[in-house]
Amino acid sequence: MADKSLHCWVYRSPRKQEMYLYLADEDAFDKVPQALLERFGEPILVIELELSPERQLAREDVNKVIANLYDQGFYLQMPPQLQPELYHGNLD
Repeated sequence: MADKSLHCWVYRSPRKQEMYLYLADEDAFDKVPQALLERFGEPILVIELELSPERQLAREDVNKVIANLYDQGFYLQMPPQLQPELYHGNLD
Protein backbone atom coordinates (compact mmCIF):
# COMPACT_ATOMS: atom_id res chain seq x y z
CA MET A 1 0.00 0.00 0.00
CA ALA A 2 2.44 2.68 -1.23
CA ASP A 3 -0.22 5.34 -1.68
CA LYS A 4 -1.76 5.91 1.73
CA SER A 5 -4.29 8.49 0.53
CA LEU A 6 -7.91 7.47 0.67
CA HIS A 7 -11.15 9.06 -0.43
CA CYS A 8 -13.88 8.92 2.22
CA TRP A 9 -17.37 10.13 3.01
CA VAL A 10 -18.23 11.68 6.38
CA TYR A 11 -21.73 11.47 7.87
CA ARG A 12 -23.06 13.11 11.01
CA SER A 13 -25.45 11.64 13.50
CA PRO A 14 -28.85 13.33 13.86
CA ARG A 15 -29.07 11.94 17.40
CA LYS A 16 -25.70 12.77 18.91
CA GLN A 17 -24.12 16.17 18.33
CA GLU A 18 -20.53 16.01 17.03
CA MET A 19 -20.61 12.25 16.34
CA TYR A 20 -19.38 11.40 12.84
CA LEU A 21 -19.10 8.24 10.79
CA TYR A 22 -16.35 8.01 8.15
CA LEU A 23 -16.90 5.49 5.34
CA ALA A 24 -14.39 4.22 2.77
CA ASP A 25 -17.20 3.92 0.19
CA GLU A 26 -20.18 6.20 -0.27
CA ASP A 27 -23.29 4.88 1.52
CA ALA A 28 -21.47 1.61 2.44
CA PHE A 29 -23.43 1.21 5.67
CA ASP A 30 -23.35 -2.59 5.32
CA LYS A 31 -19.83 -2.47 6.83
CA VAL A 32 -21.14 -0.76 9.99
CA PRO A 33 -22.55 -2.96 12.78
CA GLN A 34 -26.35 -2.76 12.90
CA ALA A 35 -26.39 -1.89 16.62
CA LEU A 36 -24.12 1.10 15.94
CA LEU A 37 -26.34 2.31 13.09
CA GLU A 38 -29.42 2.08 15.29
CA ARG A 39 -27.79 4.28 17.95
CA PHE A 40 -26.27 6.63 15.34
CA GLY A 41 -29.58 7.37 13.60
CA GLU A 42 -30.14 8.12 9.91
CA PRO A 43 -26.68 9.25 8.67
CA ILE A 44 -26.52 12.68 7.05
CA LEU A 45 -23.72 13.24 4.50
CA VAL A 46 -21.57 16.19 5.54
CA ILE A 47 -18.48 16.10 3.32
CA GLU A 48 -16.30 14.04 1.01
CA LEU A 49 -12.60 14.09 1.90
CA GLU A 50 -9.30 12.90 0.49
CA LEU A 51 -7.37 11.65 3.50
CA SER A 52 -3.60 11.31 3.54
CA PRO A 53 -0.95 11.18 6.27
CA GLU A 54 -0.11 14.82 5.49
CA ARG A 55 -3.67 16.02 6.06
CA GLN A 56 -4.64 17.11 9.55
CA LEU A 57 -8.07 16.50 11.00
CA ALA A 58 -9.47 18.72 13.75
CA ARG A 59 -9.93 16.06 16.45
CA GLU A 60 -8.73 12.76 15.03
CA ASP A 61 -5.42 11.17 14.11
CA VAL A 62 -5.65 10.87 10.34
CA ASN A 63 -3.47 7.74 10.31
CA LYS A 64 -5.84 6.01 12.74
CA VAL A 65 -8.85 6.99 10.59
CA ILE A 66 -7.16 5.71 7.41
CA ALA A 67 -6.15 2.43 9.11
CA ASN A 68 -9.72 1.84 10.31
CA LEU A 69 -11.16 2.63 6.89
CA TYR A 70 -8.79 0.13 5.23
CA ASP A 71 -9.32 -2.53 7.91
CA GLN A 72 -13.06 -2.34 8.57
CA GLY A 73 -14.51 0.13 6.06
CA PHE A 74 -15.63 2.70 8.64
CA TYR A 75 -14.44 4.90 11.49
CA LEU A 76 -16.60 6.36 14.26
CA GLN A 77 -15.64 9.77 15.64
CA MET A 78 -17.12 10.23 19.09
CA PRO A 79 -18.12 13.64 20.47
CA PRO A 80 -15.45 15.36 22.56
CA GLN A 81 -15.62 14.77 26.28
CA LEU A 82 -16.74 18.08 27.70
CA GLN A 83 -15.35 18.92 31.12
CA PRO A 84 -17.42 21.58 32.85
CA GLU A 85 -15.49 24.21 34.74
CA LEU A 86 -15.70 23.46 38.43
CA TYR A 87 -16.57 26.36 40.69
CA HIS A 88 -14.58 26.31 43.89
CA GLY A 89 -15.99 29.49 45.39
CA ASN A 90 -14.26 32.78 45.92
CA LEU A 91 -10.53 32.29 46.51
CA ASP A 92 -9.96 35.82 47.94
